[in-house]
Amino acid sequence: MRVTQGTFCYLPDLTDEQIRKQIQYAINQGWAVSVEYTDDPHPRNSYWEMWGLPLFDVKDPATIMFEVQECRKQFPNHYIKVLAFNSTKGIESTALSFIVNRPANEPGFVLRRIESNDRVQRYQIHSYATEKPEGSRY
Repeated sequence: MRVTQGTFCYLPDLTDEQIRKQIQYAINQGWAVSVEYTDDPHPRNSYWEMWGLPLFDVKDPATIMFEVQECRKQFPNHYIKVLAFNSTKGIESTALSFIVNRPANEPGFVLRRIESNDRVQRYQIHSYATEKPEGSRY
């Protein structure tokens, strides 16, 4: 199962040149760019690990691509994404986010039905990846 999170999630994986162009777009908008990674891509897991600090005031996409490559070397079997943060007053939110690396095998998710009181049906998404301990999931 292919994890679909962020911009471009339904397109084929971006090439490094396409990633560089998206980073250049973010820089042109004045957004701060950061790199994050995780081995638990659950849709509600919005707290991925940061790879270094956010890169404020960087004007060259090669600097950010270097950080992406270093993160890929360190975590080749993790999900890695690039985020662009718009710090404009009143917006102050992620403006762009896309996955730039994924494990070769994506185990996917299962939807579990849980019966509750008063015959209420609740549903829970469970990641197969979390059945293994952190650090050995892929």
